[in-house]
Amino acid sequence: MTNQLLGAVELGLVYGLMVLGVFITFRILKIPDLTVDGSITLGMAVSAMITNAGHPILAIFIALAAGALAGSCTAFFQTKVKIPSILAGIMTMSALYSINLLIMNNGTPNISILGADTVFSLFQDLTGLSKHASMIIAGLIICGIVVALVEFFFTTHTGLCICATGDNEAMVRATSVSTTKMKWIALALANGCVAISGAVYTQYMGYADVTAGSGTIVIGFASVIIGETLCVKRSLPVGFVSAIVGSVAYRLIIAVAIKTNLFPTYFLKLISVLIIAVALAVGPVKAAMTERRNKIRRERENAANS
Repeated sequence: MTNQLLGAVELGLVYGLMVLGVFITFRILKIPDLTVDGSITLGMAVSAMITNAGHPILAIFIALAAGALAGSCTAFFQTKVKIPSILAGIMTMSALYSINLLIMNNGTPNISILGADTVFSLFQDLTGLSKHASMIIAGLIICGIVVALVEFFFTTHTGLCICATGDNEAMVRATSVSTTKMKWIALALANGCVAISGAVYTQYMGYADVTAGSGTIVIGFASVIIGETLCVKRSLPVGFVSAIVGSVAYRLIIAVAIKTNLFPTYFLKLISVLIIAVALAVGPVKAAMTERRNKIRRERENAANS
């Protein structure tokens, strides 16, 4: 059981940057970006090819650039072609399936990197730590660096304009700030984070598979909501950290549920959808209950005064 929990923490950290990317589009930009399922696999494909060439660290940076390019394609569809955000994400995600196959040795659906050096094996050789310890610490370092850089970016003028675009696009446009540019940068940054997650995932698992990204966006939404539930305080820096926390918590919940046989493994996506549905329903239900209580109170006050 201990090894399963440690594995869940490791996988949660690996997926944490994907959840961070989902948080940027879903909570800051207020756009449900479905490019994620394709851009995470893009990161996996790029990472597998470059890691096998002997450059595991370089693979992460090139995956970042590839993911940013994928996000830019979605932004182009949204802002220039005026395609609705959900459809734009689906189009890019679908196109990336073919591109990912092209990257992976011209059509190979999966690639193994077993035997090649990875960021985890290099870190373990450097520190002499155990396998689990080196993976967790390396994952924390990668997540910490990316979260710190993203948090710093959102303190800049451009980052603040992105936040404002998500809150009130018309107001930002009225101040002569290009909302098209803000959406472009945000989608590129978000999908860059997602692709880094895919690159690290490949080096963690030892392979890349063209179908591995299927359903990733659902996991991302569920993790974002779980993280926000656990981290009650609402601020942008806390939100970034909550994305990582939610990713780890999601994996721990799944690991415990599988270990205790609460549901079979093929129920994972169904449980993820139920988590999202329940979490999203909490707000409207609480608002409706509050409104009902206020209405009853007003009726009683009116009856008492009449």
